[in-house]
Order: sequence, then C-alpha cells, then structure tokens
Amino acid sequence: MLEISLFAFFGVIACVTAVMVITRRNPIISALFLVLNFAALAGLYLLLYAQFIAVVQIIVYAGAIMVLFLFVIMLLKPEADKNFFEENPKIKVASLIIGIIVFVQIGITVWNGMTKNPVMQEVNKAMEIGTVEAIGKELYTNYLLPFEAIGFVLLASTIGALILAKKKLD
Repeated sequence: MLEISLFAFFGVIACVTAVMVITRRNPIISALFLVLNFAALAGLYLLLYAQFIAVVQIIVYAGAIMVLFLFVIMLLKPEADKNFFEENPKIKVASLIIGIIVFVQIGITVWNGMTKNPVMQEVNKAMEIGTVEAIGKELYTNYLLPFEAIGFVLLASTIGALILAKKKLD
C-alpha cells in the first residue's frame, strides 16, 4: 500500500512539474521545476528498485545538466526575445491540439496497461538488475572494452575542448 501511494505521489509531482516546465514564461522558474521533476523521477526509479539510475538522475541531471542549463539561460538573456506564439497564434492552437492528442494517447496506454493483468516473472531477479553491484559487474566483465573505449573518447573530447578554448583565449 505504501509503494502504491508513493508511486502516485511521485507520479503526480512528475506530471505537474512537467506541465509547469513548459507553461512558465520565466525560464529560471521553468528550470527549477525541471529540477523538481528530476527529483520526482529519481523517486520513481527508487520505487522500481533501480537505485543506480536514481542516483545518476540526481547527480548528473539535477546537478550537472541543470547547472549547464542555467548557465546557458543566463548567457542568452531570453527576456529580450520575442514570444514565438504571440506572433503566430495558429501555431499556438495547433500545438495545443497536438498536446491534447498526445496526452489522450498516453492516458489510453496507461489505462490499457492497468486493466491487463501482467504475469509476474522472476521478481527477485528483476529487483537486482538496477543495483550498483549488478551494473558494476556487467560493466567490468562483459562490457569492459566498450567501457574503456568510452573513457578514452571522453578524455580525447575533453582535451580537444581545452585546446579549442585555449586558442580562442590567446
């Protein structure tokens, strides 16, 4: 019963904050609602026994990506731009209709998923997939070569970005 109520709580927060992100005129307020949305999603991941993804959601998205978003928002100064929908009212109506259609489709999909009785398959094994131990074991046994290759690609891109930035500063 507690899991269902927490799932409903985090689900409602995620849905409401997602709507608030796209309806706020101030981009800073919108970005803060996005942080709250990321936190609600992390709570949902915890309820799904995906602890690693929940921690990554908070550290990477709510931390690093949002700092980048806020930096870009402050750099671009969006309050000086014209509102796109005020110039094109037909596009505003079309986007509203498309949004309602997508929302209805998602609702139908959720309703159909709730009315069907899924077969429970190996619940304990499914719970262990999202743990840090299981992900670490997979990364360092079956996927060691791609994991190391990605490390080198990230290192090369970091060095390249530093070299390009250094040339612009000189």
